Amino acid sequence: MRWLVFGLLIALTPGAASGHAFLDHAVPAVGATVAASPPTLQLVFSEPIEPRFSGVELASAAGGPVATGTAALDPRNPAALVLPLPTLMPGRYRVNWHVVSADTHRTEGSYEFSVGR
Repeated sequence: MRWLVFGLLIALTPGAASGHAFLDHAVPAVGATVAASPPTLQLVFSEPIEPRFSGVELASAAGGPVATGTAALDPRNPAALVLPLPTLMPGRYRVNWHVVSADTHRTEGSYEFSVGR
């Protein structure tokens, strides 16, 4: 009987939320074509992230890395990373990101956007 009560207590106890920060939206948007080079890239996630363990890289369509500034947490939004960009030439770009949520779960992904085409 004691094991049955213990099992019921475990089954009825709410579990901890699975904290994974997923990309909610980006500026420029996923798959977007923008007329001119944006000054920054903004990635907004589904929950706050740890900037020390998170990062963003930008690559050209050919796969070569594009030199950027360092990604930093948006001071107004703990779920957003901002990456300063150089002036981008017209073409397609790939954004590769990885983040760690406040409860230490890591997620990563990538998407593309185009400038001037």
